[in-house]
Amino acid sequence: MLRTPSGGAGSSGAAGADGRLMSIGTVLNQLREEFPEVTISKIRFLESEGLVEPRRTPSGYRKFSTEDIERLAYVLRMQRDHYLPLRVIREHLDALARGERVQLPAPGLPAPDAGDGQGGAAAPGGAAEGPVVPVFERSTAARIGRAELLAAAEVTEGDLAEWESYGLLAPHSDGAFDADSVLVAKLVTDLGRFGLEPRHLRAIKAAADRQAGLVEQVVAPLRRHRNPQTRAHAEATARELATLSVRLHAALVQAALRTRSH
Repeated sequence: MLRTPSGGAGSSGAAGADGRLMSIGTVLNQLREEFPEVTISKIRFLESEGLVEPRRTPSGYRKFSTEDIERLAYVLRMQRDHYLPLRVIREHLDALARGERVQLPAPGLPAPDAGDGQGGAAAPGGAAEGPVVPVFERSTAARIGRAELLAAAEVTEGDLAEWESYGLLAPHSDGAFDADSVLVAKLVTDLGRFGLEPRHLRAIKAAADRQAGLVEQVVAPLRRHRNPQTRAHAEATARELATLSVRLHAALVQAALRTRSH
């Protein structure tokens, strides 16, 4: 398992503890032990975004140190486990370089028997039941660019264009996407491995839009209130309602599957 980097951007060009510098192919092989889908193109993209600064030989070949590999692993881990955009990951690396502690967002709520803070109860006999569902928090980065989304989700332009045609993802007028789009893209990709195509997912998108509409009906009067505290409370209410509605949806799907299996 690769370690979390202890150094910042300034140390990424140094040789590793044993003084060896590695080619990009060697780096790829090491990273693939934990990240099987990483590619040379992804490593080059992360370099272009300033996440790692390998040395260059006189002929222009990249040479990576042990610390470079650790930084790359940290970036990939933050994308995979926390779906963070690169700008936020870069800020985390800078904070770590200054010796500061970094607060990471939870990738999801724990199972009900683990104590999720939402009033969930343990299943009979203490067994964990119920799916892990996301915590709806204010995004750490409001927007990400198209190229950054493609790299973070590790999908092609053709994939993204198809998902846009079915309404699963939609950019803003400036061409940027919400940070949540990375998670959506990863989930659509995962579902695709089971044969579910984007056209099959339109019903899920429509259900999500209806859920969002219900939440908006509840919080809209609060958002229009003159009292700033009431308007602020609207955001917390929206997050809580979103989490509860997703938990209900997941529980209903589980119940339906159990019924069909009997």
